[in-house]
Amino acid sequence: MSQIKKRSNWWFLLPIFFDIIGGVIAYFVIRDDDLRKAKNCLYLGIVLVAIKIGTVIIFATICSSIGLCAEFHDQFFNEMQDPMI
Repeated sequence: MSQIKKRSNWWFLLPIFFDIIGGVIAYFVIRDDDLRKAKNCLYLGIVLVAIKIGTVIIFATICSSIGLCAEFHDQFFNEMQDPMI
């Protein structure tokens, strides 16, 4: 039986900064040495992406239900069409 090489906890920074891409990179780099940590890095990347997507969906739902999106959209594009002098 081969000895499992202990990898640093610094590998968790990769999925924290780069989400699922960082999790996949960390998984493929450390999977042969520490499979458990590699899987945890991958799961962390997936969870962080899910949290970000959920936050955007919740914000968009709240924004559209109270009408802020339309006001922001109109104001933003009106300012974009005004000539800058």
